[in-house]
Amino acid sequence: MAGGGFATSSGGGTEFEAKITPIVIISCIMAATGGLMFGYDVGVSGGVTAMPDFLKKFFPVVYRRTQDKGLDSNYCKYDNQGLQMFTSSLYLAGLTATFFASYTTRRLGRRLTMLIAGFFFVVGVILNAAAQDLAMLIIGRILLGCGVGFANQAVPLFLSEIAPTKIRGGLNILFQLNVTIGILFANLVNYGTANSKFVGLFMKGSKEGWGWRLSLGLAGIPAGLLTLGALFVVDTPNSLIERGYLDEGKAVLKRIRGTDNVEPEFLELVEASRVAKLVKHPFRNLLMRRNRPQLVIAVALQIFQQFTGINAIMFYAPVLFDTVGFGSDAALYSAVITGAVNVLSTVVSIYSVDKVGRRVLLLEAGIQMFLSQVIIAVLLGLKVKDHTDNLSHSYAIFVVILICTFVSAFAWSWGPLGWLIPSETFPLETRSAGQSVTVCVNLLFTFVIAQAFLSMLCHFKYGIFLFFSGWVLVMSFFVLFLVPETKNVPIEEMTERVWKRHWLWRRFMDDGYADEETGKGDGTGKNNGHAKGFDPDSQL
Repeated sequence: MAGGGFATSSGGGTEFEAKITPIVIISCIMAATGGLMFGYDVGVSGGVTAMPDFLKKFFPVVYRRTQDKGLDSNYCKYDNQGLQMFTSSLYLAGLTATFFASYTTRRLGRRLTMLIAGFFFVVGVILNAAAQDLAMLIIGRILLGCGVGFANQAVPLFLSEIAPTKIRGGLNILFQLNVTIGILFANLVNYGTANSKFVGLFMKGSKEGWGWRLSLGLAGIPAGLLTLGALFVVDTPNSLIERGYLDEGKAVLKRIRGTDNVEPEFLELVEASRVAKLVKHPFRNLLMRRNRPQLVIAVALQIFQQFTGINAIMFYAPVLFDTVGFGSDAALYSAVITGAVNVLSTVVSIYSVDKVGRRVLLLEAGIQMFLSQVIIAVLLGLKVKDHTDNLSHSYAIFVVILICTFVSAFAWSWGPLGWLIPSETFPLETRSAGQSVTVCVNLLFTFVIAQAFLSMLCHFKYGIFLFFSGWVLVMSFFVLFLVPETKNVPIEEMTERVWKRHWLWRRFMDDGYADEETGKGDGTGKNNGHAKGFDPDSQL
């Protein structure tokens, strides 16, 4: 694994020597287990909400609807605000926690922030698995949400900063790969606990079904992996230098690059850190003119990622399949299939993101997602009515294939790239704040979709897929015109090599580098040490 090295080129022509060292691979795998926990939380909620024992204990109204086939519309039998709150409370808590995580990521380091996330995950899992009432269940989900907020803040930054430039995209997507593995693991667990005779024998004599408890409790496995991983990984050189540990930062840089020749990269990190320390209010600095392109794209990507409709499918896959007539067992089985497709397609992204680039993947996936959703909407509109189910076995298989087509496109594009692009585009002085805003917006709109989807399904019926396909069309045009390519560009050179060359965003880069506190510049447009090698008079 520590084979032949390669050089990465900075904007000023400096060659950064780097090898793909074991410590980089191991650290990234350990850090990416935060995605495993996130994915398990996403996948497990949809499965347990389709389990009769879970519904009977916590949501008896929904349970009665599912048992009486003529009581309510096929599309409305799961429409319940409390049931949606069970799923969405995690993301609302994560939204709040990410602001605290921004502070810890900047002041205490990426590694310690991941350790805090692991602690929240472990406690949340214990409360969920032992829940005796709805309040205990929701509190557990809130603690899991706090873990999501801290993990999603620290892990993408950790991965982007520790990885050599030419494989940064692939290693960063390990986070998203682990999200998809977590979803698949949750779907397999849900299928097993809902059907396994072993669970019944193990809990023989119990007055309630324990399958849902086992599903929620097994989240302790990825939670423990993240906690252990955070104990053993090293912090990033960027974080150590930013916090004043120059010697430690240089030593870690040598270890992760597999060479003693790190002086050029080290000096660039020190200079970037020096400029970053001038920023007293990073969130206020985010709003400055030169930082608006990164902020606009980061926020837009998070909103668009949720309005693809992917989380509606992943949260409620068993519920959705049951709604269109699969039956509870077949619904869980179909969710496992889509989860497996999700994992395999994310692997495709790891191998292609640093070869074909970010934009190509996003644009191709937009076409694939749009067509699959439109066809699903037409099929359900013709075959699934409010109180009748005309979805034959062959049509049901076709629906699963279409949903897998949609999931695969998302998994090699908007899923991983929605996290990768923001994490690699913000300059160091606004990186923690920018990542905080990115996570916050993502969790806000994840909460909105999770809280509203079952109600939207009830009111829109099959039209819910047309709603999401319209958004896919909008976001594809956004990528076509406004998202630049960041493939193989060193993080600290994004301003020089990306933003100053874009037809629109370069207009935001020519206002000089203003004083961070007063917002006043010298009017010359000189970089004053911000971007090494930048000639303000050059026409890019």
